[in-house]
Amino acid sequence: MRFFIHKFIIFCLFIFSSFSILAQSNAPLSGQGFSEINGKVLDSKTNSAVDFATVLLFSNAKQPVKAGQTDLDGNFSFKNVTNGTYKLEVSFLGYTKYSSDSIKISSNSLNLGTIKLNPSKSTVLQEVVIEGQRSTIQLGIDRKVFSVDQSLISEGGSATDLLANVPSVSVDMDGNVSLRGTDNVRVLIDGKPSAIGGGRIADILQSLPASAIESIELVTNPSSKYDPEGQSGIINIVLKKNKKIGLTGGVSSSIGSLNNYNASTNLSYRDQKVNLYGNYSYRNGNRVGGGFNNTQFLTNNGLVSNNSESNRKNLNNSFKLGADYYLNPKTTLGLSGNFSFRNNSSAEDLNYLISGFASENGSSFRETDRDGDGTGYDLSLDFSRDFKKKGENLVANVSFGQDKEKDFQSFNQKFYTPEGLTRDTTDSRNNYNNEFTSSYNLQIDYTLPLTEKQKFETGIRTTIRDNDESQLSELFSPINNAFNRDYNLSNSFLLNDQVYALYTNYQNQLTNSFGFQVGLRAEQAYLNTVYNVLGNTAEGVKGNLNYLRVYPSVFLTQKLKGDQQLQLSYTRRVNRPRGWQVNPFADVSDPNNTRVGNPNLLPEDINSFELSYIKYYKSLTFTSSAYLRQVNDVVQGIRLPQPDNNAATITQFFNLSRSRSSGLEFISKADLWKDFSLTSNLNLFYSQFEGNEEFNIKSNDGFNWNANLTGNLKLPRNISAQFNMMYMAPQVGSQGRRNEIFGMDAGLRMDVLKNKAGSISFNMRDIFNSRSWGQTTETEFFLQESERRMMGRMATLTFSYRFGKQDLGSRNKRNAKDQPRESGSEEEMF
Repeated sequence: MRFFIHKFIIFCLFIFSSFSILAQSNAPLSGQGFSEINGKVLDSKTNSAVDFATVLLFSNAKQPVKAGQTDLDGNFSFKNVTNGTYKLEVSFLGYTKYSSDSIKISSNSLNLGTIKLNPSKSTVLQEVVIEGQRSTIQLGIDRKVFSVDQSLISEGGSATDLLANVPSVSVDMDGNVSLRGTDNVRVLIDGKPSAIGGGRIADILQSLPASAIESIELVTNPSSKYDPEGQSGIINIVLKKNKKIGLTGGVSSSIGSLNNYNASTNLSYRDQKVNLYGNYSYRNGNRVGGGFNNTQFLTNNGLVSNNSESNRKNLNNSFKLGADYYLNPKTTLGLSGNFSFRNNSSAEDLNYLISGFASENGSSFRETDRDGDGTGYDLSLDFSRDFKKKGENLVANVSFGQDKEKDFQSFNQKFYTPEGLTRDTTDSRNNYNNEFTSSYNLQIDYTLPLTEKQKFETGIRTTIRDNDESQLSELFSPINNAFNRDYNLSNSFLLNDQVYALYTNYQNQLTNSFGFQVGLRAEQAYLNTVYNVLGNTAEGVKGNLNYLRVYPSVFLTQKLKGDQQLQLSYTRRVNRPRGWQVNPFADVSDPNNTRVGNPNLLPEDINSFELSYIKYYKSLTFTSSAYLRQVNDVVQGIRLPQPDNNAATITQFFNLSRSRSSGLEFISKADLWKDFSLTSNLNLFYSQFEGNEEFNIKSNDGFNWNANLTGNLKLPRNISAQFNMMYMAPQVGSQGRRNEIFGMDAGLRMDVLKNKAGSISFNMRDIFNSRSWGQTTETEFFLQESERRMMGRMATLTFSYRFGKQDLGSRNKRNAKDQPRESGSEEEMF
C-alpha cells in the first residue's frame, strides 16, 4: 500500500506541473506591443467551415510560437502575439496545406479574413472509403480487433452472447470464456480489470448488454508491456464512447422470447475542448436450462442419476459516464465511471435416483432458490501527454472500484424409498452470503523514439485487490422445529491480492523489411488469505503466497514481398488462481457433486511460442498462426469420492504436473462480391496432459479442433443479414473429455426513417436448439457423464433510433491523425 500511495503522489504532482506549464505557455510575454490575430477557414469548393484544422504561427524559429485549431465554425484566434513578421500555416487531412510568409503585425488586432483550403486530389478516394461501413475485422500480428457494434445476431443479448460469436472465442453455459480452446484467459473491460460483480467475469458478461460494446480485441501473445495474466492471452472488451463532433445520441429497445427485455440510450457532446459522453442500459434477462448427471461407482456398481430444470433471472441497470478535456492539442485529461445496480434470482429442481447401495437406495427431490442483489462501480482518471518529439508520449491511469453483493439461498430436499414412500428424513438449509470487493490500479507508460527506427518503452503498474466473503448457514432441526447454525458451513474468507510490475521494451527496425522487439517485465506478487469458521474464536487458517517472477518477450518481424508479413514471438506468462479456485467454501447446491477451492494453489507458469503469417489480397485478408504452449503447475479440478458419502463426489483444485498444447489457427475475411462477405476461423490443436501418481491420474492426449463462420449480406430495400455457425469437436482433459458442441445464429435488419436514422432487427440464437455442454469423467473410482443446457432457441426483436449531427462525425474522421490523443487508446491498455 505504501508503494501505491507513493506512486499516486508522484502522478498527482506530474498532473499539477503539467497544468502549471500549460498556464505559463498561455501567459503573455513581458514587454510591450501585443496583438490578437483571428481568421476563418473554409472549404474552397463548398464554402463550408473546416473545423479542427491545425493553425500554426512561426517566427524565425523552426518551432511555432502559437498553435491552435479551428472551432466548429472554422474560426481561429491567437492572443498575446508580439508585434513583428510571421509565417502562417493551415493544414487539414484531405486538403493541400495553406502557407503565407508575410503576416505583419503592428496593431492591436489583425483579422486575416477567410482562408480557403483546396481539397487534395490524392485523398479524395480515401474520404469516400472512410464514409463507408467499417470493416468488422482488423487483423494484425499481435492483435485482432473485431468491430461488433454492428452485430445483428447479438442485438438484444448480453456480452456473453456476443463473445460466443467472435472467432477464436467460446463461452460455456456458465459464462466461462475460452480462447483457442483454453479457458485460462484474461478478460478486461476498457483495458482494465473490473471490480463490478466481485470481479467474476461470468457475472459481468451476463449483466452487460451487447449494445454497450463497440469492439473485442484479442491479444494471443502479448509483449512485456502488457499484463502477463492469462494462459492463452488477453480479451479486451471496449465499451462504446461516442467521438463524433457535435451532439449525437441514440435509443434502442428489445423484446425477446422467454421474457427477455433490453433498453439502452446514449448521448454525447464534443467540441474542440471537451468530449462529454454517457450511456444507460437496462437488461432483464431470463435463462431457462436443464441437464443430467449420471455417476456409476465402480467399487460397488452403485448408480446416482439426477435430472435438473433451472431458471435464472438477471435484472441489471448499468451506466457509463465520462468526460475528456483537451488541455491543448497534445494533452488530454479524462475521467470516466462505470456503475452497476443488479438483482439476480434463480430456481433449480433436482430429481435424484440412487441404486446399488446398501442403505441409500431410493430417490429424492431437491428445490433450490436463490435471490441476491448487488451494486458496484469503477472510476478511472486518465492522463495523456504528447511531447515535441514525434512519437514521444506519456500516459497514466489511476482507477478504483468497489462492489457489494449479498444473496440468500434456500435448499429443501425430500427423500423417498425405492417403493416411492416418503421418508421421515429431510434436508432443509438456508445460506446467507455477503461479499465485498475493492480494487486499485495505477499505471504509467512512457514511450521515447530514439531514432526513426528505434523506440524505447517503459512503465510501472500496481494492482491491489481485496475480497471479503462470508457465509452463514442454518440447518433445519426437527427436534426444535427451527433453523440452527451449522458451523461446518458458516465461515468467512479474506483475500488480498497485490501485484507490483515494472517493464521495459526496445524496438529496432534494422532494415526496411526486418525488425525486432525485446522486452522484460518483473513482477512481485503477494496472495494472502485468511479462512475463519464463524463462531470459532480460534485464529483463522492463513495462506501466504509470495513470489518474484521475470517475464521476457521477444518478437522478430520479417516483411515479405506481395503484402506479406511473418513474425516469430516468445513470451512467458502466468495464470494466477482466483475466485472459487482458492475459496475453500463448499458449494453444496448439488450435495452429490460438491465443489471446494484450495487457497494453497500455486500460479501456473506458461511459456508461449507463436509463428504468425499475414497475407493481404485485393478482396481477401488471411492470417495464420502456429503456436506452442507449455504450462507448468497446471491447475485442474479433480473429482474424487466424498470421504463421508460413498454415493457422492467432490471436486477439488490442485496443481498437477504440466501440459502442452500445440496448434494451427487460420482466420480469413473474404469479400466474395460487393454485398457479401465471409469471416472464417479454424483452430486445430493437440493437447497433452502428463499424469500425476499422487492423484492416480494417467497421462492423456488427443487432437481437438473448432471452427467459426460468419457471413454478412446486403439485400435490397436497406435490408442486411448476418449468420454465424460454430462447432467445437470433442476435447480431452485431465480426467476425460468434453463433448462436441454445434450452434447457429442468424439475424435480419432493415434501416428505416429519414437518412436511415432508425432500424428494425430480428435475430434468432441457437436456431437448431443444439447448444449443450457435456463431458465424460473417468477415474479408478467412478465413471460420470453429464450434460447441461442453458437458454436454447431464443428470438429477439429490436428497434433502434439515432439522432444528432451524424454528418460531422463522418467528415471529421478524416483528420484522426490531427486529433488530440484519446485517453484509454489501445497502446495505453492492459
